[in-house]
Amino acid sequence: MRLTSIRRSATVVAATALLLLPAACGGGSEPSAPSSGAATSTAFPVSIEHKFGTTTISAEPKRIAVVGLVEQDALLSLGVVPVATTEWFGEKPGAIWPWAEAALGTGAKPQVLTNTDGVQFEKVAALRPDLILGVYSGLTSEDYAKLAKIAPTVAQPKGSVDYGVSWQDVTRTVGTAVGRKAQADTVVTGVEAKFAAVRTANPAFAGATGLMATTYEGYYVYGPQDSRGRFLTDLGFTLPSGLAEVTGKEFGANLSRERSDMLDTGVLIWLVDSYDTDRAKVQADPIYSKLKVKTEGRDIYLENEELVGAATSFITPLSLPFLLEKIVPQLTAAVDGNPATAVQRTAA
Repeated sequence: MRLTSIRRSATVVAATALLLLPAACGGGSEPSAPSSGAATSTAFPVSIEHKFGTTTISAEPKRIAVVGLVEQDALLSLGVVPVATTEWFGEKPGAIWPWAEAALGTGAKPQVLTNTDGVQFEKVAALRPDLILGVYSGLTSEDYAKLAKIAPTVAQPKGSVDYGVSWQDVTRTVGTAVGRKAQADTVVTGVEAKFAAVRTANPAFAGATGLMATTYEGYYVYGPQDSRGRFLTDLGFTLPSGLAEVTGKEFGANLSRERSDMLDTGVLIWLVDSYDTDRAKVQADPIYSKLKVKTEGRDIYLENEELVGAATSFITPLSLPFLLEKIVPQLTAAVDGNPATAVQRTAA
């Protein structure tokens, strides 16, 4: 199994997408400035604290380069098109997934950077950015120092694990950086209202445990400081007792065979490369096959490259409405207390 399927958040997992050179060097078309929701001059200067200090943005940025993995969705939700995005997985044009295409609009085509071997500093510099965003990232102090020499750079939050910042904090941090703080609050509130509606309609979620896992070097589980773990708790589920101790200061960790009992939750979502192959492999495991989560049909399998599986890792204010629509029926079937209720595979 590829590392992309597992961690979905490490810098080394970026897919090998073709780098599109900046327009100044003969590349694709430049993103156009947003026509609505523009920042006001009174929003600047603004200072943002992060892992490596404080960054001050003196004026509304016009050329934003994203070196984090998901910030483009936060920008697009605010009506801002970046000049560059960083490929994580999926190899979508402009590193923009279908759930964000409407917000991108027509004609805009962000340049795509890769992060397979680290940040492409020369490519970033060639873009002539006036703001660099690495909020959902694993930037090192050396990375930050190099980027800060190119343009004001906002790194991952202080106190959070790398790739552990919530979608709410990503959205609000990005909103502050581009002078759209109030608009970002509105976006976050709107998506959180959708979660609240789901919780109200599905009170059984609050009485169940939930977990997300994948099959990397055995079983790899996502913890409470990961966006996948938070997705379940935002729906009302409770993560297994002891999970935080297993994952420690990382967003996830491998689960020892001795702790396979932790998989026996009210609902278990598997993120896999192949629905048929990996599902069969998991269910044939002599230990897993005896757990109630399997025998009572409470496990859900999502392919990483399908849209629902991708949205489960690429959690943003634009992907979440789509994800909720698709996955809630599966979760409802899994926790209804009736083993005869089959969890239907999603069509997307």
